[in-house]
Amino acid sequence: MEFINYIPILTTLFGIYFFIVLYSHWKKNKSSQHVFWWMIGVLTYVAGTITESVNVLAGFSVANFKAWYITGALLGGAPLAQGTVYLLCKKKTANILAVILITVIISAAVLVALSPINTELITGKLSGKLLGWKFIRYMTPFINLYAFIFLVGGAIYSAIKYAKTRHQGKRFTGNLLIAIGGLLPGIGGSFSKFGYVEVLFVTELIGLVFIYLGYKAIRSDSERSLHFNQQYQLST
Repeated sequence: MEFINYIPILTTLFGIYFFIVLYSHWKKNKSSQHVFWWMIGVLTYVAGTITESVNVLAGFSVANFKAWYITGALLGGAPLAQGTVYLLCKKKTANILAVILITVIISAAVLVALSPINTELITGKLSGKLLGWKFIRYMTPFINLYAFIFLVGGAIYSAIKYAKTRHQGKRFTGNLLIAIGGLLPGIGGSFSKFGYVEVLFVTELIGLVFIYLGYKAIRSDSERSLHFNQQYQLST
């Protein structure tokens, strides 16, 4: 088997490290909802790459495939995006969006769990085409759009704000890295729909590394954040 198929294992190990870093951050100030959601986002990201690793090491199984679809296609970057929602929006608005997001994801996850499988299409690769209920695949773009708007769009919005200041270059660079990192898995996901799931493996790893580097760049900047929620929560 080619090395590229083992990349999810590397992504899983790196993701676990990133999760520990975020958990240490959140533990210092448990009122930091955006950090909490970023932590959950990395955890679900890791859950998705674990299912990819299992598929490589243990072979294909229907249960693992469905777990992959739920943690990857449905969850994807949505929890990370929700962290940005809590960073940029009022808490009431963020809470409402969180309830809607969780409701949609749970509903879709139940449908995935109950869906029959097109066994004649099983090749050993993880692909959404295996779902017998095709309408489920039309639900994922809405969740992915939510993730794109708030994770990628939110990072770009922040980068633009910091670009206008003279002393916050690290926060500008950090948000730019996060925007790129959030975009890459989506690009890989598009390739996977056409059977090139290996592209997704690569973009998941690079994307997570970019998000981590962006996070570290922002954390290393001693200048005051331009976002009120970060200003209020001094330890973020």
